[in-house]
Amino acid sequence: MTSNEIVLQVIDALDRHAIPYMITGSYSSNAFGIARSTQDADFVLELGDRSITPLFQALSPAIQFDPQMRLESVTMTLRYVGENPASGFKVELFMLSDDAHDRARFERRRRQPFLDGHAWLPTAEDVVIQKVRWFGRSRRAKDRDDAVNVIAVRAESLDLDYIRGWCDRHGTRALFEQLLAAANEATQEHGEGLT
Repeated sequence: MTSNEIVLQVIDALDRHAIPYMITGSYSSNAFGIARSTQDADFVLELGDRSITPLFQALSPAIQFDPQMRLESVTMTLRYVGENPASGFKVELFMLSDDAHDRARFERRRRQPFLDGHAWLPTAEDVVIQKVRWFGRSRRAKDRDDAVNVIAVRAESLDLDYIRGWCDRHGTRALFEQLLAAANEATQEHGEGLT
């Protein structure tokens, strides 16, 4: 089973169980930017008062989940971690938090073509905001690169005022402007830059 097949299986199970979700992490930045390989798939779920056990049962044995939630140090949110025993590919199910941007991006998510089907994804702007925020916290190169790539690929359609508004709130505006400049350098060879 490939990583994409695992992701599609999770999407199908979430849809069948009517659990609101969105795909985040590298799969969301791949959808809007330049694809890169990854060893995991991240989802944000709005469980409400539902039990997650039926979802775990539906995904077994392809994905084995640890029944204990863990705190993720970069996003500072709770998640369940599962793994495909054959490949080691991980699936992380983050619980929708009370963070203002976490809530806003979940409300703004859209169902759109994804892999061989459809899935709920954040907007390109919200991917950039989150990647800049994570890069500001952890300085992970992949978050920086993902943000720059989404900005460069989506240069003509991004709502920069929306991005700047959230970056101001997160204290990451200067960092965003640096990444915007880096994306501009990459796009100037192929057309107009951003301002």
